[in-house]
Amino acid sequence: MASIESKDIHKIVVACDAGMGSSVMLATQLRKQLKDQNVQVEHTPVNSIPADADVVVCHAGLANRARAGAPDKVLIPFQVFIGDPAVTRLVSTIKSGGTVNA
Repeated sequence: MASIESKDIHKIVVACDAGMGSSVMLATQLRKQLKDQNVQVEHTPVNSIPADADVVVCHAGLANRARAGAPDKVLIPFQVFIGDPAVTRLVSTIKSGGTVNA
């Protein structure tokens, strides 16, 4: 299981099927929630996850594709775009410190 310390998270990538609609919405939400944490948040197509991503957030239906394209990254799959417990946990851990586990 991949993990990363919250202090080592500098870039989160929200990946979706095309890299537009839903990922833009979630990336914007994460940027607002993490604005004081010095964490960059981007959105991208799941097949184009950048090498400098520390954490990849994507819908559970895309998790296998994200793992295949970025096997060494911490992957946070979620079920719902707004208020998903996995995303809430990620934000909480980054703000309070600790380890983020895939």
